[in-house]
Amino acid sequence: MPNKRHSAHAIHGGFTLIELVIGMLVIAVGIVMLTSMLFPQADRAAATLQRVRSAELAHSVMNEIWGKRYDQNTNANGGVPACNAPAGLSCSAASLLGNDGENRDAFNDVDDYQGLSEASNMLNSSQTYAQAYPGFKLSVTVSYLDATTQAEKLITVDVTTPANEVITYQAVRSNY
Repeated sequence: MPNKRHSAHAIHGGFTLIELVIGMLVIAVGIVMLTSMLFPQADRAAATLQRVRSAELAHSVMNEIWGKRYDQNTNANGGVPACNAPAGLSCSAASLLGNDGENRDAFNDVDDYQGLSEASNMLNSSQTYAQAYPGFKLSVTVSYLDATTQAEKLITVDVTTPANEVITYQAVRSNY
């Protein structure tokens, strides 16, 4: 059997202590970068999703309101005479803006939506907005832009996300 000699130049397996310390430092820097840059993106994604759902809720309510006539005293089929127009009836007084006593499915003019909230039923449904959009709050306000002319109504839909971010959507409806 040949005699095996170990030389000083033989290749050793494994890592030195310095290599292990440098490796741990590289891994630590990588973990810090992940926790400070990548993981917070998940929180931002959730906030973005809540804003999208907020826009969906506000858009559905705003579309419904937009399809109604301007005032209780406006011609149901549109056209002339608009309220406060020559030969037309007077528009509702600013103090009378709000539900005219109709149930939710019978709202027929813009100001009936004054005070609509997440506890209100959705149109033609027994489901409330709170049930369809859990965690969201809804508040609808209708007012005249100028109470003397009563020519435009400002519709404001405030949606509060589950993160308590209030997002306001507004539209102006003209008397025509």
